Amino acid sequence: MAAPVRSLVACAVSLPRDVPYLGPLAEGEAVNARGYIVRRGNRTIYPTSDRSVIVKATAADGTVGWGETYGIVAPQAVLAILRDVLFPFVEGRHARDAATIYDELYDLQRVRGASGGYYGDALAAVDIALHDLAARQAGVPVAALLGGALATSLPAYASGLPKATLPERIELAREFAARGFRGIKYAAAVSHEGVVAEMRALREALPHADLMVDMHWRYTTQDALQLARELASAKPYFIEAPCAPEDVDGLAAVAAAAGVPVAAGEEWRNAHEAQLRLSRARLGYVQPEVAHTGISQFVAIAGLARQHGAAVVPHATIGVGIFMAASLHAASTLADCPYHEYQPSVFDRNLAHVDTTMACDAGRYTLPAGPGLGVEPRASLWQHRLDM
Repeated sequence: MAAPVRSLVACAVSLPRDVPYLGPLAEGEAVNARGYIVRRGNRTIYPTSDRSVIVKATAADGTVGWGETYGIVAPQAVLAILRDVLFPFVEGRHARDAATIYDELYDLQRVRGASGGYYGDALAAVDIALHDLAARQAGVPVAALLGGALATSLPAYASGLPKATLPERIELAREFAARGFRGIKYAAAVSHEGVVAEMRALREALPHADLMVDMHWRYTTQDALQLARELASAKPYFIEAPCAPEDVDGLAAVAAAAGVPVAAGEEWRNAHEAQLRLSRARLGYVQPEVAHTGISQFVAIAGLARQHGAAVVPHATIGVGIFMAASLHAASTLADCPYHEYQPSVFDRNLAHVDTTMACDAGRYTLPAGPGLGVEPRASLWQHRLDM
């Protein structure tokens, strides 16, 4: 029998960027004293570096599993939850029981906000680390614990065109297409020349591409529907997150009447949140983000998507590569996963701090090889540790 978990530790890391996430600062945007900016296009706060919270789970036999979640804003909040609340309840348990442990930890805070925010992210980090540990103890990839990979590579779409002007963004999109990326997504929050103008310019430049737009939850129902009608002639592959996350009625209304496929789910942290929305909104695509869901809830949400006739296109944003490996393992077991998000301004650079065979080239991800997640932090990562 595999040894139980002996100890867990966590830390935050911050990897510097030359250009902030989503692109250069726009007029009226500034970096504050804590290193944050607020994007005017969606009124959302972002750091100027790539920040993650890393979890290390060590079994009594010395086997180590790694997990990762977001540390984008106030990473000390995630660390406090991990250290003060979650870790004591996981020590002494068996990593193979990761899904059961997730449910028990969720119950601890069911009436205090377990469904979202920092608590959900902390749960995700623990869950990923336990899956990695269990698979390493078994000597198999994480995908094998989930029923087995159906493919060794996955189609990727290039996410984000982080340039200051529309001509520059069009040129970048052309470069991605030349590299073999058929799918390309741009961000409404930084589409300064106009969302419709950008979609039409992209369609003219790339007539055969699968074009997507992240609407960043910024629109009312009526505004989103009007925008969808204007975008329809360009045949978008999907419009993402059209309404505020809490506006379930709005999401349902847009999905019903947009006339183009609608995608959502990046911010959902568990199957409870997913079911509330999928029971109302007829989505074309569901976008579980493993850094929010962990592997257990990623799988649960993917199952709900299948029941409701939606394909799964996993979301993936800022990380060092640990949760990305988890997402690729989980996605590889799905029968209907037409794309996986690829953030070139994050993924390629941050891989310098991990050992892995995971890669993204010519429009496809290569799954990491080896037992567990197939990813191991390098010593260079700890040089970027945040002291908290």
